[in-house]
Amino acid sequence: MKRQCALITGITGQDGSYLAELLLSKGYDVHGIVRRVAFEDPEHRLWRIKHILDKITLHAASLESYASLYNVVEKVKPDECYHLASQSFVSYSFEDAFSTLNTNINGTLYILSAIKERAPECKFYFAASSEMFGKVKETPQNEDTSFYPRSPYGISKVAGFDLTRNYRESYEMFACSGILFNHESPRRGFEFVTRKITSTAAKIKAGRADKLRLGNLEAKRDWGFAGDYVRAMWLMLQQDKPDDYVIATDETHSVQEFVEQAFKCAGLNWEDHVVIDQTFYRPAEVKLLQGDYAKGKMKLDWEPEVKFNDLVRMMVVSDMQKEAMLNL
Repeated sequence: MKRQCALITGITGQDGSYLAELLLSKGYDVHGIVRRVAFEDPEHRLWRIKHILDKITLHAASLESYASLYNVVEKVKPDECYHLASQSFVSYSFEDAFSTLNTNINGTLYILSAIKERAPECKFYFAASSEMFGKVKETPQNEDTSFYPRSPYGISKVAGFDLTRNYRESYEMFACSGILFNHESPRRGFEFVTRKITSTAAKIKAGRADKLRLGNLEAKRDWGFAGDYVRAMWLMLQQDKPDDYVIATDETHSVQEFVEQAFKCAGLNWEDHVVIDQTFYRPAEVKLLQGDYAKGKMKLDWEPEVKFNDLVRMMVVSDMQKEAMLNL
């Protein structure tokens, strides 16, 4: 029996690494798309997948080059494609809206088009985002909630969502979007606020830092564990019909709550170290995001397993262990 073949864009990222592990555990032949520079600096750019490099196949390509994506799809002929790659740091999207929109929108169009032309039976997953809801019209948000994005990143994800739906309806492709709410892990990039909090708390505990500078502590998010969320991605592509799903925890916590829990795990008083810095405020703030995953629970039989406090503790413990290694 032929092994299922999966192609992952963004395989070097947080979600891509967890997804690759999941697919390998299920017997998939896993291929990933990476930038050519990743091969030149594997220690830094491939660190999340270093432990599975001998089990996967990587291909050099760029989201900004249709020809390179076309060639990879032609070569791999995947049964499933998970399009996770994007410029995903919301704050940076305000600083460079042009490259965010270009990479995220055109990259999605290019990979959809390549699959349509060279692997039309391939099932496609698009990584949509809760940032599409932005200035929310209702709480919690579900698949029927209207979009009101408040950042170039959110706008680019709405465009990608619409492109995916258009290809599904126009060309009868099996194309799904997962509207994933914030999901974190010890593999989260250091530029994201959650990892900034946990890594700085660990540094302060180790005596290598004293202050943590943050923006809006009142912003509330629905935070889950990335390892849980990649399982939902896979489940979407195992269904009889393609559809779109909100993946979340149906709980919301403020940035301040995240800080309090992280510093508590490190044995610190957060008020002694946190400094509010106006430069970290967004030009257009998203105050509250909370997802209703009832559809995913009913149709995918999916539920989050890792709770908020356990997620924060997991990240802090991991960062404290890294700090301890530096002192050896």
